[in-house]
Amino acid sequence: MKALIFPGQGIQREGMGKELYDKFPEAREYFELANDLLGRRITDVMFKGSEIELMETKNTQPAVFLYCTILALIQKDIIPDVVAGHSLGEFAALVVNKTLSFEDGLNLVLNRAIIAQKVCEKYETAMGAIIGFPDEYIEKRLEEISKESGEPIYFANYNGPGQVVITGSKKGIRIACKIFKAEGAKKAVPLSIGGSFHSPYMEEARTELAIIIDNTKFKTPICPIYQCVDGMAHTNIDEIRNNLIQHITHPVLWTDIVNNMEKDGINEYYEVGTDDTLQKIIARMCPNKKISSILEAQTYSSINN
Repeated sequence: MKALIFPGQGIQREGMGKELYDKFPEAREYFELANDLLGRRITDVMFKGSEIELMETKNTQPAVFLYCTILALIQKDIIPDVVAGHSLGEFAALVVNKTLSFEDGLNLVLNRAIIAQKVCEKYETAMGAIIGFPDEYIEKRLEEISKESGEPIYFANYNGPGQVVITGSKKGIRIACKIFKAEGAKKAVPLSIGGSFHSPYMEEARTELAIIIDNTKFKTPICPIYQCVDGMAHTNIDEIRNNLIQHITHPVLWTDIVNNMEKDGINEYYEVGTDDTLQKIIARMCPNKKISSILEAQTYSSINN
């Protein structure tokens, strides 16, 4: 059984998507449709923009969504039995399994980016990566550090055993990273991501996005999606919709997603992105499975069009 897996924010690269645009007519059509829908040439930012421009949430999220979604849609060989997306990647996964149309997926991502950006500008928040401690230890220490410092700090991503992302106030993240490093963490550093995604800081964004999600058409998917809020496979559109509403304030349970996919018999994983971020995580957790980039595994019939 095959899974297509979609990474989230953080995989953006200067020039991302240009090769797809130049080589594949079908990709070019999707990119130009996106430009029309957005009312601006997001492709100019993706193909020619600086790293700083790509780091802006209003650009990052549509750019990552477009690259991953289009890359998956134009390939013809791998038909997924399931899909899963890490954080922002869940929106691409929902388009690829036909729960959302390309247009509706892009609209949700655009609104998510704009609404989240407003919240990011309102609060002094940050995110940080901690590697080398059991999740249970980090959970316990976060409560203690938050209480002692008076700074709000939360779990954002359970990325794999011993690999997590935390979020909260900028001061709180600095304090927590310093403490975890002193306690022997292999890595404990703030990330270059503005805002506090997957935390209570995003409650205003969740409320605003819920209205838009409720007014978006969801269709029965062609294959299950493992969702971030509970790590479980879903095909019921009401469950998928409700989980997507909770998505921006709830921790990403990627560890649970991978464990459940393995338990359910998934033995081939293809990452749809610019690098091997998710492949590395899955390789550590499922060393005997076939794990690859979709770029390495595929031929693209569009090249002959």
